[in-house]
Amino acid sequence: MRSIVVMFDSLNRRFLPPYGASWTHAPNFRRLAERTATFDTCYGGSMPCMPARREMHTGRYNFLHRAWGPLEPFDDSAPEMLKREGVYTHLVTDHQHYWGDGGATYHPRFNTFEFFRGQEGDEWKGHVAYPVVPDTVPYATNADLRRQDWINRRYMAEEADHPQTLTFDAGLHFMRTNHAEDRWFLQIETFDPHEPFFSYEDYRKLYPDDYDGPHFDWPDYKQVTETPAQVEHLRNQYAALLSMCDRSLGRVLDLMDELAMWDDTMLIVCTDHGLLLGEHDWWGKNAPPFYDETIHLPLFVWDPRSRVAGERRGSLVQTIDLAPTLLEFFGVDRTPDMRGVPLRETIAADTPVRRAGLFGLFGGHVSVTDGRYVYMRACAEPGNRPLAEYTLMPTLMRGRFPVETLREAVLATPFSFTKGVSTLRVPGHAYTDPYAFGSLLYDLESDPDQRNPLIDDALETRMAVLMVELLRASDAPPEQYERLGLTGDGPPRLLVREQWAQVEAAALPSPRRDDFPDARLSVDTPVGELIAEPAAEAVLRAHLGPLMDSPLLPEALPLSLLEIANLAYGLIARETMRAIAADLARL
Repeated sequence: MRSIVVMFDSLNRRFLPPYGASWTHAPNFRRLAERTATFDTCYGGSMPCMPARREMHTGRYNFLHRAWGPLEPFDDSAPEMLKREGVYTHLVTDHQHYWGDGGATYHPRFNTFEFFRGQEGDEWKGHVAYPVVPDTVPYATNADLRRQDWINRRYMAEEADHPQTLTFDAGLHFMRTNHAEDRWFLQIETFDPHEPFFSYEDYRKLYPDDYDGPHFDWPDYKQVTETPAQVEHLRNQYAALLSMCDRSLGRVLDLMDELAMWDDTMLIVCTDHGLLLGEHDWWGKNAPPFYDETIHLPLFVWDPRSRVAGERRGSLVQTIDLAPTLLEFFGVDRTPDMRGVPLRETIAADTPVRRAGLFGLFGGHVSVTDGRYVYMRACAEPGNRPLAEYTLMPTLMRGRFPVETLREAVLATPFSFTKGVSTLRVPGHAYTDPYAFGSLLYDLESDPDQRNPLIDDALETRMAVLMVELLRASDAPPEQYERLGLTGDGPPRLLVREQWAQVEAAALPSPRRDDFPDARLSVDTPVGELIAEPAAEAVLRAHLGPLMDSPLLPEALPLSLLEIANLAYGLIARETMRAIAADLARL
C-alpha cells in the first residue's frame, strides 16, 4: 500500500470546476473529481500556512494555544509515526517557510526531503544591485521580499525552471523510482497558487482582459482600494497560476495511469487554506474573519479499498482528519492527543465523523460550524485581552521571540497533549482586533456568499454551546474563555446583537487619505518618521498606549497609520485615527 498527498497552498475552491467554477481552465481537477470522492463540507482549522501544517501533522488544532511556529517537542507527527512503523516517507516541496525559523522542524520528520528554491521572495539568489522593477500597483508590505522576488524571477524564464515544475518533477521521479515498492508515503507540496501570482504566457492568455495599468500580481493583505479593472486583472492572474497548478496535477494523474497505481495507492489532493480575491472587499487572509473563501476547502480522496469515484461527500470533515486518515490506511493507530478521525468510512459511505468543527487564527475570531451554520465569535471586549502563547519553540515566522517578550515568560501547567511537559507561557499579540468586526452568524444554506449576517439568539446559543464543547475537548487555555466572554456558569453570553454596531461599521468603506487633515505630520506619514519626533511620538503614545511597545512595532515602522488601519482592521479604531490626525495637525 502506498499513499500520495498532493498539496497546494491558498487554493480557493470557488475557482475549481468541481465546485462550480465555469470560467477557469482546470480540466485535470474535473478529471480528479471523476476518480475520487469529492468533499463538499471540508473546513480547515488553524490559519495560516504553518499552523495549518502543524495540525496536518498532529491531527489537533494549533490556533488556540499558538500562533505561527514549528512542531513542538511533545507533538506527534504523522509522517514521523509512519517512518517509525516502517513506512518510507518522502517530501518534495518549494514551500520556503519550512526552512525559516518558524517552520524548521517539519521536514525532518520525513525519511528524506527535497526543496526547490525561489517562491515568494525566498532568500535565494544574491544580487547586491537593486533589480529592474516595472511600475507596480502601490503596496505597503513585504518590500524586501518583493525585491528578492524580482531577482528570483530572472532565473525562472522558462516554465521548466519554475519551482512548482521542479517540485512535481521530483515527485514524479520518486513515483517512477519506487512504484514497484510497498509501504511508502509521498507528499508533493507546492506553494502555488499562493501569491505572487506569477505564471507564464500560455496560462495568462487563457484569461484575457484589457488591463493596461501598472504591474499587479501580488496584493497586500488589506481592504480592497484598487479599481474594478485591477481587481479583475488580479483574479485573472490567480486563475492563470491555478491553471498552471492544474497542469502539474495532471502529470501526477497521468503517471498513476501509466504505472497502474490506482489499485493500491491512496491519493489525497488538498490545500492548507483558501484566499480572498476581492470577495468581502478584502485581499488575502488573516485580518477579517475567515469567510468560506478562506476556510471552506476543496478535498479529493481516492481510497483503493472502497474505490469510490465520481461521488460527492457531504459530511463535515476537517484538515485535522488527514493525519489520522493516513495513519489508519497504513495500519498505524492514532495517538490519544489527536482530535481528528480517520475518514475511511466517510469516503466509503459518507459516514459522519463530527457534529461541528472549530477554525480560527491565534488571537482572531474563534469560529464554529456544523456544516450549515457558521458562528464567528469575536473577543467580548475591546483590546482582545487576555492572550497568551504556549510554546517550547519560541520562534516567529521570520525570526525569534524578542528577549523583551521572553523576560515575561513563565512555566505553565501542562496541557493534556503536552505529555506532562510544562510549556512557556508568554504574552500573545494579534495582528488585528476581532472586536472591530463584531461577532457574526451565517446560514450557508440561504446565504452561501455570507452577505447577510443573522441576529438569532437561539441559534447563537446553540452554536456557542458547540464552541464551548470543542474548546474543552481541545484543552483550550483559560485566556481563550476569558477573551471570548465564555466564562462562568449558565447560558453563554451572546455577542452578535451586542456587537451589531461593529458589524455595521466594518461594512463601511476603508478610510482614505482625504478623510483626514492635510499636514506635515499626518496619519499618512510612516510611523518611523513620527516616532523620530518626540512630540509626534507623544501623540501616538497618548492614543495607542501599549500598542507602541508591542513586538509588532518594528514591522510597522515603514508603514503609515492609514496603511496599518487598512492592513490590520480594528487595530486602530476610526475614532482613534481621527483624534491622532487632529493632534498631529496641531503640532
